[in-house]
Amino acid sequence: MHKENIVTAGKPIATASKALIMVHGRGASAEDILSLARWLPVSDYALLAPQATNHTWYPQSFLAPPAQNEPWLSSALDLLKKMTDDLQQQGIAREHIYFLGFSQGACLTLEFVARNAAKYGGAVAFTGGLIGDKIYQENYNGTFDGMPVFIGSSNPDFHVPVQRVHESAAILQKMGAGVTEKIYDNMGHTIIEDEIRLASELVFS
Repeated sequence: MHKENIVTAGKPIATASKALIMVHGRGASAEDILSLARWLPVSDYALLAPQATNHTWYPQSFLAPPAQNEPWLSSALDLLKKMTDDLQQQGIAREHIYFLGFSQGACLTLEFVARNAAKYGGAVAFTGGLIGDKIYQENYNGTFDGMPVFIGSSNPDFHVPVQRVHESAAILQKMGAGVTEKIYDNMGHTIIEDEIRLASELVFS
């Protein structure tokens, strides 16, 4: 289970007008994902990065049946929900809360927003897709009301099949998100400058 261990950077929540929740990948840390912020136009944001217990949000592939990733998956989703609720209680409007994740963190980010659809500020998924051995459409309802989403991924990617990226983008689009999906040939399992440029323009501008 994931205890609440959140690393913060950027502006203090009390004086920030916007907040960005940044979700690291498997084997990485909150500090790793926070270091991305210097390349993004988020200088006036409060930055929050939860740290996964043992550096992983859930033990199996995101393509495993969800039951095989419990109770870790539900625990991680609950943590993001609590963070989002806490930010609103501290005065950050829901439409000023943003999400960003890489790899396992991108999968978790997309799964969280799809299960809790609302008009947040926006979401960025660097190499990720919705979680499960198949798409569990019944878990997703609500509307994003035009919220911008950027999903970037590689073809091929060792962990994230392009087909799942396409399916995930289509579902978010159907739920009212303004989705931009960009697939890069042989990018590798990383984040590249063009993705950061697009995320900056489409989501954080």
